[in-house]
Amino acid sequence: MRKIVLFFSLCTLLMLSACGNDSSSESIKVIKFADAGWDSIRVHNSIAQLIVEKGYGYDTEVTSGTTAATMQALEQGDINVYMEIWSDNIKDVYDKAIDSGKVIKVTTNFDDNSQGLYVPTYVIKGDPERGIKAVAPDLKTVEDLAKYPEIFQDPEDKSKGRIVGAPSSWILSEYLETKLKTYGLDKKYNYLAPGSDSAIVADLAGAYKKGKPWVGYYWSPTWVTASYDLTLLEDNPYDKKVWDENKGTEFPPNDVVIAVNKDLPTQAKDVVDFLSKYKTSSELTESALNYMNETGAEPEEAAHWWMKQHEDVWTAWVSDEVAQKVKAALK
Repeated sequence: MRKIVLFFSLCTLLMLSACGNDSSSESIKVIKFADAGWDSIRVHNSIAQLIVEKGYGYDTEVTSGTTAATMQALEQGDINVYMEIWSDNIKDVYDKAIDSGKVIKVTTNFDDNSQGLYVPTYVIKGDPERGIKAVAPDLKTVEDLAKYPEIFQDPEDKSKGRIVGAPSSWILSEYLETKLKTYGLDKKYNYLAPGSDSAIVADLAGAYKKGKPWVGYYWSPTWVTASYDLTLLEDNPYDKKVWDENKGTEFPPNDVVIAVNKDLPTQAKDVVDFLSKYKTSSELTESALNYMNETGAEPEEAAHWWMKQHEDVWTAWVSDEVAQKVKAALK
């Protein structure tokens, strides 16, 4: 049986941890997955849940919350599996959890992702079919934005351009603000930190529909980068020393990992063995996200579709016996 559990605050997590769920090495019947709030983690949860339920006979639950809250729950054992940790985006928290021994990395889900400042490609190349002319044909890098503040004009302050950043609650928003100061872009642009991912998408979608210039933060894999023709602006090659000092490079390589609570290898060894073989890519992940966007499917429906489309991928993660059970459930 699949259940969804919502944790609305860190206090709730602490209370539940204190009152119950005593982590131990004993076997368990329910595997709890983390949902930190974006579609790709929900799709990977649904794929893994289906295999865990139908192939191995466990029940599953999903615990929703912020990245900070769900990571703490993983350390405490209130969550067993985290299918998509963007390890470098929360490097200090992730490294501390791993170093403490409370969390174990079992595999890298995918490592070919990208993130940074994007513009619609028509801004650079135009779009003859839509009658859109290229307004910034020489725009290639983040630093090149200094030439075009009037192109990306802030509708509320026409003396400057506007760059849409990462959600204000994400550490990435601080990184981006530092980057803009490093390149002197803060003198020519206002930085807007939206309240949520959906606010970024709404702003981009509104501009894209009208064929207007837009520049802002996003990442791949997402249905957004799969559905819209966007160009990631180039940045200086990643250099750890420079990045740590002033963020004046492209974003660091970001392993998106699958991690489990320290007790799960003894509580459900078969599940951890399966998860250790779980491996996808940005392209594979994006195909499911694009399906969701085009059809209005929920993550669980997209997972079913994806598994039928990519049987050769997921069957390599499990035994023939488990694969047959899962295939039967997909019919």
